[in-house]
Amino acid sequence: MIATLALLQVFVIAAGVYLVVNGSERIPIQAAAPKPAPTPIVTAPPVLIAALDGPLPAKSTLTTLLRDAMGDPGIGGKVAGAVIDTETGQTLFDGGSTTALTPASTTKVVTGTAALASIGADVTFATTVMQNAPGKIVLVGGGDPTLAGPKADPRDHYPRAASLQTLAARTAKALKTAGVTSVTLSYDASLFQGPTTAPGWKPTYVPEGSASPVTALAIDEGRVVPRQDFPRSANPPADAAQAFGGLLAKYGIKVGKTIKPAKAARSDQQPAQELARVESAPVYALVERMLTESDNDLAEALARHVAIAEKQPHTYAGQAKAYLAVLARLGITEGIEVHDGSGLSTANKITPAALAKLVALGASPQHPELHSMVSGMPVAGFTGTLGKRYTEADSRAGAGLVRAKTGTLDGVNTLTGLVHSADGRLLSFAFMANGVTDPGKTVKALDRLATLVSRAA
Repeated sequence: MIATLALLQVFVIAAGVYLVVNGSERIPIQAAAPKPAPTPIVTAPPVLIAALDGPLPAKSTLTTLLRDAMGDPGIGGKVAGAVIDTETGQTLFDGGSTTALTPASTTKVVTGTAALASIGADVTFATTVMQNAPGKIVLVGGGDPTLAGPKADPRDHYPRAASLQTLAARTAKALKTAGVTSVTLSYDASLFQGPTTAPGWKPTYVPEGSASPVTALAIDEGRVVPRQDFPRSANPPADAAQAFGGLLAKYGIKVGKTIKPAKAARSDQQPAQELARVESAPVYALVERMLTESDNDLAEALARHVAIAEKQPHTYAGQAKAYLAVLARLGITEGIEVHDGSGLSTANKITPAALAKLVALGASPQHPELHSMVSGMPVAGFTGTLGKRYTEADSRAGAGLVRAKTGTLDGVNTLTGLVHSADGRLLSFAFMANGVTDPGKTVKALDRLATLVSRAA
């Protein structure tokens, strides 16, 4: 023990550093031992890891592999595809890449790109309560379909949703502070205009639960039961207002029996007073959710907000014009005709070349504002609509490597996304099949095509 103490004392003296104060007094200070560099934890590579300096895959080899695979009789119908080097924009595979086909939910790649480029990644959508006059309040929809109703848990999924209950609590507090305990409640869903279903939508989409009527005020994306697609509300704004009135009552505010539509007072009239508000998650997180879960209702809301941002009519026709304006600014002027935001419309037509170019833009260092579009895409075999795919022998090698958006309608299967080649080149691709008769076989064939791109050298 004595020897150990002696050695420690020697160490302390040896490690001491002396500072000279006023040229005479010396104060001993113990020198800090240098900290070892932290050991990095190696996980999966970043979504947008820089492409390596390896060579481009040989066009001839890639073309031979993909054309043979696209000729698989199991795909059925009409098939087209494209593969692009994201760094140079060079087309590495052209399998009818300028053929316009029905894209189904790969339309959401267009919606995500337009939303991020036009609305802005950090913008949120507010649901507010305005007071037109003492005792007269209006619930105003701001186009946030993710607003959680009283039966939902806002923490159920990413990103966390704004809560109608929180809005009611804030409203009740503001009213009581002003000495008001009884109100007449109305609701304003006028931010979105025109038809509530899109051109090319089948009349069964809403009844079967594929989507809700597109309105600026809704809770739980128009679902009657949170997180259950069926049934859907026939009048989402009215149902949201009824639920809000019930919550106000629980917080001690008496609400009149009649709840009907009304507009909050405009600036050219007596200004309405804002009593309370809640805000959605930012656009970048909403885009990620839309793509990962292939969320139709969220896609339609984002599309309408693109129309608003581009100062077009707040309608389906307006958002179609807005899309074209945004895409033109990004340098894409051909190959895209869309009539909704979700891809449910059978009238939509997109070419594989246009989809592959959009995905390449999302990965481009020149467009960091679009990167959330890529990070939201499902990962093969792990997340979202690709979570249970890439299990076959000829596609299993693509699990964890392919990041892509899926598309499915009756007779339609599509896939577009990103993958690194065997030599590390970041490639974007799009494969589209229309006139499909056996969707199970077609889906497996599309997964095989994307896997072949990942193994290209």
